[in-house]
Amino acid sequence: MDASTLELIGTSLGPLAQGALLGTIPLTLISFAFGMVLAVTIALMRISSSRTLRTIAKIYVSLIRGTPLLVQLFIIFYALPTLGLVIDPFTSAVVAFSLNVGGYAAEVIRAAILAVPQGQWEAAEVVGLSYAKTLKRVILPQALRIAVPPLSNTFISLVKETSLASSIMVVELLRKAQEIAAPTFQFLALYVLAALYYWVICSVLSVIQGLLEDRLQRAYVSEGARNVFA
Repeated sequence: MDASTLELIGTSLGPLAQGALLGTIPLTLISFAFGMVLAVTIALMRISSSRTLRTIAKIYVSLIRGTPLLVQLFIIFYALPTLGLVIDPFTSAVVAFSLNVGGYAAEVIRAAILAVPQGQWEAAEVVGLSYAKTLKRVILPQALRIAVPPLSNTFISLVKETSLASSIMVVELLRKAQEIAAPTFQFLALYVLAALYYWVICSVLSVIQGLLEDRLQRAYVSEGARNVFA
């Protein structure tokens, strides 16, 4: 690696960090937040007593899980304008990623809800809680502990998947690397540097995931002990 390449890498550290902080991370956080709201809604529709709601939710999950994320992104950004619906790049990326997260996370949340013992539903019914209050106060808090590991993995995967937003001109980490590499032809150095940035971000998130899982497990054990000696 010659001196000019090393100098380019040094001068690129800041712009790539800016791309991550102002593009990749906000895109991930916003998309995941909207995606989780959608996921909970779809999960509840999947376990609803209404056959219509279950069918709608099942079709949605099947479409999201059965089509590539890049195709979903292109439909929203490139195809919808042919119908007169023009959405800016960042918003298009948020919509596509949120819909994708909603489809995958919905199944995680549904499985977590179904994993809560049936006795919890029955006990809530005995004390007179409504369906909504049972979900809010009893079922969802327990399901959250079960769902945290796979949802954390979904979040970490989303960080990497935001790189696809560069294909619709969203200025994020990979797009910054492309912009810097284009006039210099130092694609290898810049793309490896971008990969290292993604690796660092995901590694930090993996550590946070581990700490969160440990904390939830300790809280669960403590709660169990209190129930035993109550």
